Amino acid sequence: MAFNVRLNMSYSEFTLDVDLMIPAKGITAIFGPSGSGKTSLLRAIAGLHPKELYKNGQGHIQFGDQIWQSDTVFLPTYKRPIGYVFQESSLFEHLSIQQNLDYGQKRIKNPLPPHERDHIIDLLGISHLLTRPADKLSGGERQRVAIARALLLRPRLLLMDEPMASLDFARKSEILRFLERLKTELKIPLLYISHNAAEVTRLADHLIILDQGKIQQQGPIQDILASHKILNSMSDEPFTLLFGTVMTARTEHNLTEVDLGDALIRMPHHEVKEQAEIRLHLYAKDVSITLSRPEQTSVLNIFDCQIDTIEPPTENGQCLIHLCLKKTRIQARVSAYSCAELDLRPGQKVFAQIKAVSIVQ
Repeated sequence: MAFNVRLNMSYSEFTLDVDLMIPAKGITAIFGPSGSGKTSLLRAIAGLHPKELYKNGQGHIQFGDQIWQSDTVFLPTYKRPIGYVFQESSLFEHLSIQQNLDYGQKRIKNPLPPHERDHIIDLLGISHLLTRPADKLSGGERQRVAIARALLLRPRLLLMDEPMASLDFARKSEILRFLERLKTELKIPLLYISHNAAEVTRLADHLIILDQGKIQQQGPIQDILASHKILNSMSDEPFTLLFGTVMTARTEHNLTEVDLGDALIRMPHHEVKEQAEIRLHLYAKDVSITLSRPEQTSVLNIFDCQIDTIEPPTENGQCLIHLCLKKTRIQARVSAYSCAELDLRPGQKVFAQIKAVSIVQ
């Protein structure tokens, strides 16, 4: 089932001009700097912008076989089968959590049967909060309630606008775990706005890069992130996102082994299941280069690579080197001095020593 969005709208000297084909499953992250149009795009999909903003009626949104917006059709927000979670949870402070959840249920034609409702409440871990007043909840608890309230509307699409922007690290980690469970169990497509690289690389299956109201890139996250320029624009520290399968959850030496397809990564033990699909962060600062294979070293992961490109030195004397590990591309950050001393150049065969790698979680 396709989800097509074509929009051309202008307001307050800003123009949003996009043509998107969004997968109707998994999590699609909309990523870009502040002011790039992320929230405007989400609000347009929700029908929250008046149709007069669209240039010559240029707005078309189709979800499966249902047209939400066209030259002749403009479904109001309440007729679009969406759930919307904002940056702030916007709960009714004078109501209990149970009453907050009931509020939306009373306004839909076909409310969820009790067992499905209970499943969502359990999935988000809020059953013990139902009798509490909304103003007695933590930030993370409030956002979980807001997500549950949106899901209880039986949406075919869930929209989330930086739902963790105001949360601390611990609360963000909590919400991320619940979103991963939703992705696995509920199968509802989710559009997720963020300018946080860690959130995007952990959650997204599909990625849309937006800047100044226009699409810069869109596609499966693995394909998009193959471009290191995009990766490096997402984080202060250059990194590679690796996709792998857990081959051995725990070896006799308390290591976890992950098959990347082109290489087997060994790392300190993590609580993961064998055959689980996982993602790894490999920071450029954690990769060093040698001209010959090191012997009698404590480094666990040493791979034959070929230098693809070498970026010019930065002001602080660092070079970013792009390496090919068979079909996998990784990055190493070394000093300009080392680059000159080793006479590193494109096409050269080298060995990459990976000093650390972390599971994205």
